[in-house]
Amino acid sequence: MKKMHIIALLMIAASMGVIITMVGDFSRYAVFADAHSEDGREFHVVGELIKEDQMHYDPLTDANLFSFWMKDRAGDERQVVFRGTKPQDFEMTEEIVLTGKMVGEKFHASKILMKCPSKYIEDEFEFTEVKASY
Repeated sequence: MKKMHIIALLMIAASMGVIITMVGDFSRYAVFADAHSEDGREFHVVGELIKEDQMHYDPLTDANLFSFWMKDRAGDERQVVFRGTKPQDFEMTEEIVLTGKMVGEKFHASKILMKCPSKYIEDEFEFTEVKASY
């Protein structure tokens, strides 16, 4: 084979390796029961805020600690711990997408994506993403 053919094959193999690596790094959608990770991987958990249960946010004590209760799509209710400030209008959210993992019986979120009702047009939603601060 010519040198150019060998170089082209090596480039194709390297490209395939990069694509496979990238696909393996994407977070997966899960429920709380499946969001345990030994290797540090994070999962996306979709659910709704349990408004009857207590939310804890005390900016005078720790402005970067917010916790609340959420029910995932399987109906499992868990406490969520977020190392960041409480998002504005959090109580009005219709659906929450968390990125993080289970630590013991609590879900530790690194990001919160809220689906809030639109104030102006019916059936349209505004998404707000909040990241944890470390």
